[in-house]
Amino acid sequence: MAFNNAINHISKFAAKSLHGYFMEYDCVQHQVAIVNGPNLNMLGQREVSIYGCKTLNDMNSEIASAAKPLGVSLEFFQSNSEGELVTYIQQCRCRLQGIVLNAGAYTHYSIALRDAVSAAQLPVVEVHISNIFKRESFRHISVIAPVCIGQICGLGAYGYVLALRALLQHNVNEAQS
Repeated sequence: MAFNNAINHISKFAAKSLHGYFMEYDCVQHQVAIVNGPNLNMLGQREVSIYGCKTLNDMNSEIASAAKPLGVSLEFFQSNSEGELVTYIQQCRCRLQGIVLNAGAYTHYSIALRDAVSAAQLPVVEVHISNIFKRESFRHISVIAPVCIGQICGLGAYGYVLALRALLQHNVNEAQS
């Protein structure tokens, strides 16, 4: 309970400071992609004990609700195909202000996806619904993390909201430096 209250307090503070920044500097609305990799289309049906009961659509609705007061426009993309994910991430370059990425199993071995993230030259926050460090040892490795600004794992669907807020705060900090 105390953790949730602290998160809500931080979230309200972050929303006020980000909203103030966008208003003060009259910035163009931020556009961010929420990108999900293989098997995430099966959320709510697959391994509910690990990933929970929420569907991908449920999660996308929650993320959109959190983004609205921040004035952030979101694009949602999901694919089970590595090539489609690479192409989409490449197309984000120069078009969006960042990406929240759950690469699913590709996190652990896709050099092609890692290279696409690097080539996009956008801030990317890696997110995982489960705590990848409490699972099988092969899941402890992320080839994507070194080219991301951060990683959030183990906080369920709320991890996406935290990743979005972290991405926006990163962009504010970059613009002010």
